[in-house]
This record gives sequence, structure tokens and C-alpha cells, in this order.
Amino acid sequence: MSSRTRALALCSVLVLALVLTVVLAPLPFAVAYPGMTANVLGNDKGKPVITITGAGTRKTSGQLRMTSIVATGPDASVHLPDIVEGWFRTDEAVMPREAVYPVGNNTEEIAEHNAKQMEQSQDTATSAALGQLGKSAKDIKVKLSLADVGGPSAGLMFALGIVDKLDGDGAGHDLTGGRTIAGTGTITAGGKVGAVGGVPLKTQAAHRDGASVFLVPRKECTDARAELPKGMRLIPVTTLDGAVDSLKALRTGGKLPSC
Repeated sequence: MSSRTRALALCSVLVLALVLTVVLAPLPFAVAYPGMTANVLGNDKGKPVITITGAGTRKTSGQLRMTSIVATGPDASVHLPDIVEGWFRTDEAVMPREAVYPVGNNTEEIAEHNAKQMEQSQDTATSAALGQLGKSAKDIKVKLSLADVGGPSAGLMFALGIVDKLDGDGAGHDLTGGRTIAGTGTITAGGKVGAVGGVPLKTQAAHRDGASVFLVPRKECTDARAELPKGMRLIPVTTLDGAVDSLKALRTGGKLPSC
């Protein structure tokens, strides 16, 4: 074997080793999928998601579904083939691990963080909803119960659910108009709606569970359109007031904002 042939063989072995290292090495990404949805006007595991005391509540029709994503765990190994596959699938998304798990180094820490965020989201959703209706938290108590869900992204849908149960559209009608409406978005106590991430996967989860309308934070309109299921209508929102007005317009056939 000539020296040149030996050199080429050695280079080939080194290149192959490098390729195998790249392919097999764990990478700092997570793979996300459409998660569960839940009707905040209904029950979860036998308990009402929204329980209100201190004020009369309405019987509602239709559904307001919060949406979620699921992702590979913080300790899971994600490799190059997983990432390549995710790029070509519409029901998966490859995301930087820190975007999915910004806090915590293990499953327990992340679960604790997400639970605290959910609790805070429920408090701000209650404040936003009661503020929108001009009602006092001193007189009305709201309890929100939704198992196995963490993070702040259900805030908008919680707030809309409270508004619908207490007041509907203010004229005796349901906010939903009898439809199944899904959405996502954080909310502040003052009623501002914020971005959440994972919107393309959430629209797919909503479509899977029967929703035909999706409320999306306006800043995420472009993301929402990327993999929008056929027949799904997007309604951009920036505030709770705007979301309520849009649902009223949807029921009556009025003009709606668009992405």
C-alpha cells in the first residue's frame, strides 16, 4: 500500500469518526409536540376548572380550550438525526433547550418552577377578569383547578373563562357563541396578553380537539400561520378587553382583527 493510499485511508477513518461523533453526540435542544388541551369552562378529572363563590354564575355552552405542548425532558439526549427529522415534520418542533426549560437543571426543579408560574398565572387571570368586569376580589373568590399543567400560558383562557361564567358577553349570550374556541397567551393583572412560544404546535392540538378558532398573541401571528391547520381561524389579541370584543364580534358576525 502506497503512502498516499495509507494517508487517504487514515483521513477516511478520521472523517468517519468525526461524523459518528457529531451524529451520536447529545445536543442542547428539545423536541416538542402538540400537547393536551382542556376546556376551562368544564371539568378536569371530575372537578370544575373554574369555581366561583360570592357571585352568581351562568350556565355556558361551547368551549374555551387552553392549549399546551409537551417536550423531551431536560435530561433527555437529543441527537442530530432527531433534529433533522424534526425540521421536516409539521407535528414536531426543534427548540433550544433553554427556550423550553429556562429555569432548573432537573425534572423536579422545572416542575416546581412551572407549578409556581401556573399559580401566579391563575392569580393574574382572576385579577384581570374581575377588573375587566369592574368587580372586586374582596367579594368574589375564584378557584382554578387544572392538573398536570404548568407554566403561565393558560392565563388568557382562564381569564376569558371567568368572564364568561360571570357575565358572558354582557347581553345574556355566551362568549363562545356555542363554538369550540382555543387559544394561548400569558396575561397580566391589568389584562395585557403576552407571547408564549410553541404556537404552531398549539394550533395543531386545538384542531385535533375540535377547535375552529384560535386566539393568539398578536406578536406570534407569523408563527401561528406557519403550520396553521386547514379551517382554523386566527384572531390576534393584545388585551383581555380586545379578546372579549373579538369574541362578541365573532358571535354577531362583526368585523374581526386578522393576523
